[in-house]
Amino acid sequence: MTAGQLSSASPSRADAGMLARMTARLRFAGPDDAAEIHRLIVDLATYEREPDAVVVTPAELRAQLAAARPPFECLLAELEGHGVVGFALFFHNYSTWRGRPGLYLEDLFVEPAHRGRGIGKQLLVRLARIAVERRCARMEWAVLDWNSPAIAFYRSLGAAPLSEWTIFRLTDQALLDLAQTTG
Repeated sequence: MTAGQLSSASPSRADAGMLARMTARLRFAGPDDAAEIHRLIVDLATYEREPDAVVVTPAELRAQLAAARPPFECLLAELEGHGVVGFALFFHNYSTWRGRPGLYLEDLFVEPAHRGRGIGKQLLVRLARIAVERRCARMEWAVLDWNSPAIAFYRSLGAAPLSEWTIFRLTDQALLDLAQTTG
């Protein structure tokens, strides 16, 4: 059985309890993890109802992770016997008001078969520790407004939505058009 597949056999109560208590091993990803990261990115895009939106390739991720200054860092969550079951992909931004870096969580995803075991919380706790160790002023991320389970989860951790802010984005042709604007 590969990660992401569900067994057709129901686990016994003892097995289910043991699985629920399993703690994931967290580690930083390296270039050799590019295929696993890509798989999880595609799984996340599918969950977010955008399965065709992923254009990055495993080769591009590998090259980026091998760069002298990778554009992102990634924590992987592994379960014994299941391999990589989740990830948190992040990078640093900067708070001009606080005068310190921040940690921006781009993607957090745990395979559906492994949710409810505390793996998402484990990843967020480790990210919070990284942010504190690196003297970050804050940790931020975006969540789709229809993802009420994630919103409730984040609120339970003490995170607060920034309802007065609206996210803007330039991509593709709009980005090229602005870049070519004179004046």
